[in-house]
Amino acid sequence: MPVRRLDPILVDRIAAGEVVERPASAVKELVENALDAGATRIDVVVEGGGAKLIRVIDDGIGMSAADLDLAVERHATSKLPDADLTNIATLGFRGEALPSIGSVARLEIHTRAHGDTEGHRILVDCGVKHAVAPASHTRGTRLEVRELFAATPARLKFLKTERAEAQAVADVVKRLAMAHPDVRFSLQGDHLSGFDYAACGNNEAGLLQRLTQVLGRDFHDNALWLDAVRENLDLSGYIGLPTWNRANAQAQYLFVNGRSVRDKLLNGVVRAAYADYLSHDRHPVVVLFLRCDPHWVDVNVHPAKAEVRFRDPGLVRGLLVGAIKQTLGAALHRVATTGGAKTLDTLARRNAGAFAHAPKNQNWDWRASPAAPSHVSAAPQGFSEPVQAAFIDDIAPHADVRAHAAPPEPSAVEAPLGAARAQLHETYIVTQTSDGIVIVDQHAAHERLVYERMKRQRAAHGIERQALLIPEIVELDADDVDRLVENAPSLEDLGLALDSFGPGAVAVREVPSVLRAGNIRQLVRDVAQTLQEDASLALERRLDHVLATMACHNSVRAGRRLRPEEMNALLREMEATPGSGQCNHGRPTYVELKLSDIERLFGRK
Repeated sequence: MPVRRLDPILVDRIAAGEVVERPASAVKELVENALDAGATRIDVVVEGGGAKLIRVIDDGIGMSAADLDLAVERHATSKLPDADLTNIATLGFRGEALPSIGSVARLEIHTRAHGDTEGHRILVDCGVKHAVAPASHTRGTRLEVRELFAATPARLKFLKTERAEAQAVADVVKRLAMAHPDVRFSLQGDHLSGFDYAACGNNEAGLLQRLTQVLGRDFHDNALWLDAVRENLDLSGYIGLPTWNRANAQAQYLFVNGRSVRDKLLNGVVRAAYADYLSHDRHPVVVLFLRCDPHWVDVNVHPAKAEVRFRDPGLVRGLLVGAIKQTLGAALHRVATTGGAKTLDTLARRNAGAFAHAPKNQNWDWRASPAAPSHVSAAPQGFSEPVQAAFIDDIAPHADVRAHAAPPEPSAVEAPLGAARAQLHETYIVTQTSDGIVIVDQHAAHERLVYERMKRQRAAHGIERQALLIPEIVELDADDVDRLVENAPSLEDLGLALDSFGPGAVAVREVPSVLRAGNIRQLVRDVAQTLQEDASLALERRLDHVLATMACHNSVRAGRRLRPEEMNALLREMEATPGSGQCNHGRPTYVELKLSDIERLFGRK
């Protein structure tokens, strides 16, 4: 067949397939145009998930009749004044959005430029452009897109349900609202919960206020401010505490020069930065803004501008990892505020369940003893035992209240983790704070403390080692022996020196000093297991996992009774240790219950 030029309308529809993948893509393009026009308020309305109607109204600078006529032509834009594609300072620049949308839908635009006395309108109906006409309109622009993909009905088959498309629109608008806290955003429509975000300040406090509007109060209570600069890169934003995490990475919002991106490099960097604080199946909540010279980043990689490419990816990675780790380290022992709320919710539901199962016609006279006459109602089940037996048999063997024998030091009560008052089940330390109580998992907390101590030793002068008088012979599978011998130089740097001792054993010559009294055989087996599970990780991460395994062996075990001074020493060290709010596996080491919440649980407030 001979080569021929495609029909212009067909060319526009092909371009629309790249730029307008779904209704949310059209909303993104239209709202970005409004932001580039200097809008301070943007209202979005959708129907049928955006497939039936998309309406975007802004109070931006608007357009003159001549600009409006040219705006719906392909490759026409006001955002490249010097035609330099390496110096993109706006959100939109391709000049394809409006003609692409107009080629597959009915697009109507009403606008009035600042200073003009009258507005104008134009209609593009499935690629057919109508003439510009006068119209009454306030300052700014209103765009309506009706029957999206009407000209390409096959595309409609690939859309998801109206509810799913509406949620995608909401996600797009929320991301744009995060990046522009000084702009008021509203969204209305069917199949979604509308919102109206008031404009906030364009500073740190204003950003936190906007992020709280979008992500909820929990984000405000569990987010850490991050600010770092390296060469021509400026990184700022908020990152969530490790114990406030998610089952997927959907709550990670990354912006480059104000543009929301879904970049695998950046997502991988965030995961690496949290690797020492979270288990592999949990994901942090972050909102990060990276600003750099436009020449340092290529935003022209993807037609929808959803991906970017950096001139120096290593510099970006180093900045993000270093800044996140430093911010998390400065948080010390802080843990998510939602832990106490979950605990109280569990207690409330259990109490409600206990009352729900009680017989409804039972009237218990608390003054009657179990030996009362038959005409007096007996106590409910569980209350008929003698009080002494109920408490002594169940609680006494598991509670150490020696810390309660003397009043706590006022300074200890005022400390973040309070003063130790009891040890329950020889596992949990209960402390008293100035406004509540704290419950600490002694094993998880000490495990983290030992881990951080060993990491500091390794970074400073190497982990202190203790030579064994007689080498410990540990029998293992041949594969485990090979794995240990292969990693022997790295393990020796961690304080564990061993050699092969035949086909099915290793001889341990030295161990870390902190582990000299531990179970060496079990330690070696656990290290071999860790090396097997983490074979795909980089060497540094594998060594960290091995170090965490060693720390677990030297931590205070559950079931060990602690003296009051030991409990308080543990609390004070937690307060001074980075990352002590979560154990090596990412679980919280303590939960805090405010006195006001406890009183509410008992109906006192």
